Amino acid sequence: MDTEPKALGRIRTVARLLDESVRVPVVGIRVGIDPILGVLPVAGDLLAGVCSLYIVAEAVRLGVSKRTLFRMLLNVALDVAVGAVPVVGDLFDAFWKANVRNAELVAAELEASA
Repeated sequence: MDTEPKALGRIRTVARLLDESVRVPVVGIRVGIDPILGVLPVAGDLLAGVCSLYIVAEAVRLGVSKRTLFRMLLNVALDVAVGAVPVVGDLFDAFWKANVRNAELVAAELEASA
């Protein structure tokens, strides 16, 4: 389907923005808006979680399986829950990269069904 590559591209773009858009000097890891928003106690993590749900919504629109959607929602829930813990949560967000994981889940399922 023609819309699948475009939707997957949007998913990957949002995932990169949320999880890998900025390279941290010296240590060389990439972080995105998610761990940066996490600096705002609770509200930042909730806002990042809402942004993460865009990827899940696109996956629903693409017709991915309920099992994959469940795994994606678990990734988002874990990201929000652990991310809400001060300092440790911000470090977790920087390494867990729930949105990139979810983008990979969608891509793998679309590839398997092609």
